[in-house]
Amino acid sequence: MAHTKFWGLLVLFVCALQCLVAEEEKVPEGEEECRLLGKFDLRGYVEAENADHVIGGMFPIHFRTILEEDPTSTPPMSPMCEGFNFRGYRWVKAMIHAINHVNQNPDILPNITLGYQIYDTCYTMSKTVENSLAFLTGQNETTPVFRCSSGAPLAAVVGAGGSTLSIASSRILGLYYFPQVGYASSSLLLSDKYQFPTYLRTIPSDNVQSQGMAMLVRHFGWKWVGTIAADDDYGKYGVKAFKEKIEKISKPGEICIAFSETIPKIYSRTKIQEVVKTVKETNATVIVVYSSDIDFHPLVEELIISNISSKTWIASEAWVTSDLIARPEYFPLLGGAIGFGVKRGQIPGLKEFLLDVHPGKDPNDDLTIEFWQSAFNCTWPNASIPYNTDNRKNVTGHENRVNFTSDHYCTGEEKLEELNNTYLDVSELRITYNVYKAVFAVAYGLHLLDLCEPSRGPFKGTNSPCASIDEFEPWQLMYYMKNEINFTLLGEYVTIDTKGDVFTPYDILNWQMNSTGEIAFMNIGMFNCTGEDTYEFMVHNDSVFWNNPASANPRSTCNDNCQPGYRKGIQQGKPPCCYDCIKCAEGQFSNATDARECTGCPEDYWSNADRSGCVHKQVEFLAYGEALGITLIVLAVFGACVVLAVTGVYIKYRNTALVKANDRELSFLIQISLVITLMTSILFIGKPVDWSCQSRQVSLALGFSLCLSCVLGKTVMLLLTHLAKNSKVAEKARMVFKPIFQKIIVLLSVLTEVGICTAYLILKPPRMFKNTQFQNIRIIFECDEGSIIYLCVMFGFDVFLAMQCFLTAFIARKLPNNFNEAKFVTFGMLVFFIVWISFVPAYLSTRGKFKVAVEIFAILASSFGLLGCIFVPKCYIILLKPLRNTEEIVHGKAATNDKSAPPTSASCTSEVNNTTVSTVLED
Repeated sequence: MAHTKFWGLLVLFVCALQCLVAEEEKVPEGEEECRLLGKFDLRGYVEAENADHVIGGMFPIHFRTILEEDPTSTPPMSPMCEGFNFRGYRWVKAMIHAINHVNQNPDILPNITLGYQIYDTCYTMSKTVENSLAFLTGQNETTPVFRCSSGAPLAAVVGAGGSTLSIASSRILGLYYFPQVGYASSSLLLSDKYQFPTYLRTIPSDNVQSQGMAMLVRHFGWKWVGTIAADDDYGKYGVKAFKEKIEKISKPGEICIAFSETIPKIYSRTKIQEVVKTVKETNATVIVVYSSDIDFHPLVEELIISNISSKTWIASEAWVTSDLIARPEYFPLLGGAIGFGVKRGQIPGLKEFLLDVHPGKDPNDDLTIEFWQSAFNCTWPNASIPYNTDNRKNVTGHENRVNFTSDHYCTGEEKLEELNNTYLDVSELRITYNVYKAVFAVAYGLHLLDLCEPSRGPFKGTNSPCASIDEFEPWQLMYYMKNEINFTLLGEYVTIDTKGDVFTPYDILNWQMNSTGEIAFMNIGMFNCTGEDTYEFMVHNDSVFWNNPASANPRSTCNDNCQPGYRKGIQQGKPPCCYDCIKCAEGQFSNATDARECTGCPEDYWSNADRSGCVHKQVEFLAYGEALGITLIVLAVFGACVVLAVTGVYIKYRNTALVKANDRELSFLIQISLVITLMTSILFIGKPVDWSCQSRQVSLALGFSLCLSCVLGKTVMLLLTHLAKNSKVAEKARMVFKPIFQKIIVLLSVLTEVGICTAYLILKPPRMFKNTQFQNIRIIFECDEGSIIYLCVMFGFDVFLAMQCFLTAFIARKLPNNFNEAKFVTFGMLVFFIVWISFVPAYLSTRGKFKVAVEIFAILASSFGLLGCIFVPKCYIILLKPLRNTEEIVHGKAATNDKSAPPTSASCTSEVNNTTVSTVLED
């Protein structure tokens, strides 16, 4: 709006100044009242003599203007143009051909003849502004508003080619609400009706094309893309829209822009070489170019010189089918380019109309003469019109001035049919077809205005609700073109929305080389906007030609992909697509390329060496089949066999004095308990399960309690015998303490242990536990002992019994007799304590299966210690010294001279008052 107000105020100021000048000057009679402030050098075609209405046209018939230094001593002159544009000239002919079709069509504007007023923009803003002012005034003067022409009124303007040119002209024409229909200006800025209220177009907005480009990039998996834009509104806003669409359709960091370069609007080789350097050094293999063919061409020339290849170019509709760019010599650089071409159409009779050109028809038609000279590289007789000129200056100030005139004169017999250039190429009529549609859009707007019924006219605040076709204001025609334009042309339904935009599908084109060595635009897909934020996208991947050594879809990333086993790490100061590949930590994995995060392995799994997957953790427990397990089982079984062998000896010699002494049944119970403890150790081997965890500790505690309670029953009797030497009370207690009381001690002790074990199993029993705390790569199968308090109470009771056994046996160790059993019980208890005291630090300092092995070793050692200290001496006498196993010796009634035989406590002799007391403890 600020730009619109500025232009409006400027024009009003000029108008007011002109009126003051006209009033104050004394104009001689018969002279014009309008004074020309200057003349424009406008070249083009005008046919308005017999027309009722004129449609203006602006086309880039030349590529550029000849830059001249600003004059200081001469009046300013309108710049000349150079570089004949065959493509733009074809667009001119297409407009004239379309107007002829309208005039010949009885269904559109009957009895109304349309004329045309077409000017050359030279693809520059200054010429475009000159054209716009000329349309408003009717003559080549520089003062707007005052339309001095008496010819047919201007209805609308078709043009002005590039987006920047259309923006400049629309700012002027929009001040007076003149309808303007663009055919090649796709900048999304032109959809803003606040700035450009009268601009309409027959080409889709870049908002749609940018969406298609973004979807194309995502479709092929490109993550690192460069952009190049022309230094104008078309290029800058096009790239801006592309970046916005990329951000919208992709995840953060999925697609990034590698670089953004700009092609200078005014030729500068230094700046172009800077762009070339960026393209050469980048590792992005995909580059999006938003530029016209005219602006892009100098860059292409420099890229060819630098021998850049293996890049995939994404082309905007402005250059994808341009013959200025699509040359065989450019194929090593641009081959395989993928671009978006606007809808192609077939215009009936256009080829014949294009051929109907000859400079001999009108000697004053300098454009036709220049066309002929440029096409056939000859000089038309008596013509001073140069062609193929290049007067550009490089940045050093040196002129590249070239004026081509051929010594070969044109004969007029040259055959256009044999000419192979852009002008006659009607195979890819895309922008040309848009020109054709633009003319018909204006014609249908006039036709709707002409069909207005007074009773249904839209203009309520005027003298008439309908405008007259013979005399109407531009804004009245604009009403119909903006709100009611929809028509069918050559089988296509054309409709223009309130923003002045159309929605037509794009063809996705791929540059390929055909058999004749020419570039062919292969249709490999389609993109169409079917509604707001709804699109149709389709690409035939197998039909794409890739211009790289691998002939495959190029990989375009900032760096190498992170392989499975790695994750992406952020690089500070760089786009998120640039990252470091960091190996996953232990216990984590990634099985996809370019993983953002590593995933933790499940509980029983651990990452493999590559961190690309999870494998079962190594399971550790003391197995039956390994050497340590087999050794411990053999020792346990061996110990049990030894105990059973002792039991067999006891059974065989059960009636001997030594076996019957000090309660034979307790001896058998001790032997049974030792078998239980020894065999309990086997429960500690193998994979733990809940039942084995619960049974191992309980059976061990019960086995030790049975063993120790039986030993306690024996040592209590020995204690009483020892005390009987000095106490008659103890003597009487010893006499009263019968074997049944020893068994009661055993029963009470075992029942107490059973109660503790039962409470332990009911309230908080042990369970199998997978321990991964100490080794992440291993699962240690072990038993969680549940309640530590109950476990301590359970084995604490065994410790209590052991202490009682030790104390009673220790006190009775000096009992004078032939066989003092108390000494061996004391030694057995000392072994028991030494083993289990040593067990505690060893148990706490080991992990895994060795922890279990330590406990088994403690069980075996303590069991073997009790077995060796209690029963081995007796078995020695029974088996090796049978003469000692007699009633007399056991009862102490006979002395023994066998010093090698150990004494026996079975005969406890006390000398009390010089008398011998024989105490026989029998069961």
